[in-house]
Amino acid sequence: MPGTNRLSRTKGARDALLKGLVTQLIQNGKVETTLAKAKEVKPLADSIISLAIKEAANFENKEKTVSRAKLDKNGKKVKIEKTSKNGKKYEVVEREIVKETVKVDKPSKLAARRKMFKLVNKIQDSKGNTIDLTDKLFDEIAPKYEAGKGGYTRITKLVARKGDAAEMAIIELI
Repeated sequence: MPGTNRLSRTKGARDALLKGLVTQLIQNGKVETTLAKAKEVKPLADSIISLAIKEAANFENKEKTVSRAKLDKNGKKVKIEKTSKNGKKYEVVEREIVKETVKVDKPSKLAARRKMFKLVNKIQDSKGNTIDLTDKLFDEIAPKYEAGKGGYTRITKLVARKGDAAEMAIIELI
């Protein structure tokens, strides 16, 4: 991208840095960084938020037949005993066939989700479960900003960093 700040890094390192900052911004709502980095992150964050707003309601509900394990009242799987051909007994999880309604993305929302994956890292919570930030963008952030036409982030300047006197700033979702 001509005209962008190189941030004293190679293209790969710069892309990884910006991707990490955008991820932190969406996950936490604000990030403290240098002013130059904040200025580079702002257009990226604003673009994926506006994309999320545009495509948030672009899905359809479909009814799907699903086979899943039958659960008892305590939430444990129900097991039934069966006998094999040679007479040995073993346990099998009992299954039930259920119809459930599922949200299915339309092609343009799927394309938007893939663009977001390019700008956001995969992250995990403290228990090791993967957090889907694209769902957070569509379900939490997009409804919050759907009335606006841009300017979803704000950069606030801070005092210079003590060690190297770099200009510091906080970039946050408004």
